[in-house]
Amino acid sequence: MIRTPSFSRRIPARRSFLFLGVLASFSLLAFDSLPLSCPPGQSESASPPPVPQKESSALSSTADAVLEDVSRITGLPIRAPVVKEIVNRRDIEKYLKENLYAEYSPRELRIQEAVLKAFGLVPREFDLEKFLIAFYTEQAAGFYDPRLKKMFMADWISPDLQKVVLAHELTHALQDQNFGLEKFLRAVREDDDATGARQAIIEGYATAAMMQYLIQPARLTDLPSLQPLIDQVVHQQMAEFPAFSSAPFFFRFEALFPYSQGMTFIEQGLSQGGWGKLNTLFASPPTTTKEIFEPEVYFEKKSPPKVTLTRPTVLDRNPGLSFLTENSLGELGYYALIGQFITEEEAKAVAPGWSGDRYVLYEGRTPGQYALVARSRWSSAETAQAFFRDVQTILRRRYSGLIVADGASNKSSDTDQFIASTGPTRVLLLRRNNDCSWAEGVPPESVDAVLAFLRSLRD
Repeated sequence: MIRTPSFSRRIPARRSFLFLGVLASFSLLAFDSLPLSCPPGQSESASPPPVPQKESSALSSTADAVLEDVSRITGLPIRAPVVKEIVNRRDIEKYLKENLYAEYSPRELRIQEAVLKAFGLVPREFDLEKFLIAFYTEQAAGFYDPRLKKMFMADWISPDLQKVVLAHELTHALQDQNFGLEKFLRAVREDDDATGARQAIIEGYATAAMMQYLIQPARLTDLPSLQPLIDQVVHQQMAEFPAFSSAPFFFRFEALFPYSQGMTFIEQGLSQGGWGKLNTLFASPPTTTKEIFEPEVYFEKKSPPKVTLTRPTVLDRNPGLSFLTENSLGELGYYALIGQFITEEEAKAVAPGWSGDRYVLYEGRTPGQYALVARSRWSSAETAQAFFRDVQTILRRRYSGLIVADGASNKSSDTDQFIASTGPTRVLLLRRNNDCSWAEGVPPESVDAVLAFLRSLRD
């Protein structure tokens, strides 16, 4: 299938980092030592000769047989034949570009790029569109497109690997025929965190079906969790994919999250009622990525309440700023944010305390100028304080000339405050009990009003 990172709208989607359907399960195949690279003597960019008609017919028959297998495994009926097309690398790159433009308007792409830049996750000169094409094209080994209702099969990979790819991607075809994948994802298109959770259901489910296909007649539920193996294989294989391995941590983690953490979530669901029970997830899916990280939150119905954040009047009325977007990062976004600027170990320690968030983003008149207001809630005052310290670390690493204001570190038993200058604008950071809120790119004349706004946040 396809998706790209948002903040899950985390690379575009979140609103979806992007809603492409490029296969990431390639990273799971190394345990079988199945090469994904081109055959010796053939460059990555070269187009191989067309697949002979006999081989094309055989591949189509293989796909039909695999579809029958994954239908039997998942219990999802085949409601229509799946249209198939054999493609080369150039075809895939062309398709990805066309799909990108079909799914996202230029404004939507610009907003996604702006969010990444405002949080400091990419440099100012970063071009999201070019990055995404390179990032996903090098990984594609075949994919199902729910928009075109078609299975695209790569013409350069081995027959054994084809079966594995088909097991994953044709599960998407079954999901689409039975639940409508486009409708399923678009239902929460304006909620990045919910989009990330649904993407993890889709990809984790297909990855589990693929693994069950590989190990049959053994049962997936009889094995220990496969996430450690998946993570190990991913790290071993990434050297083969330069665009992926050189990408910021945020992109890499968000791209793999639906497969790795999604698979773990699905394993938990399988243990509670098998594939039949899993199919109810499409009627009542998780609404946050926290539920994917911690399946018991979903299955025990412990989801935290939503955090609200109104738009600050003082920024709305500023003639030099225009409102751009508002959304949530979710536990996934905060994990990736901390992991990129500090360490993944720190992300593992702090991010599970996430209990809700919201952000509002404004754009200035100068290219690359943004004003960001963010609010987050944590499971305890101690975790909120840990994140408060993390945000200070992030700000110091992002702004080399950060000047802390006198008295900016005022502390009491339940409140911490941090104010600093980044040159022409200010950053404000406030912790109160379990909440941690901050603002960046604040005009100097608006500091008092924005600080009062942050202090007023409570619900």
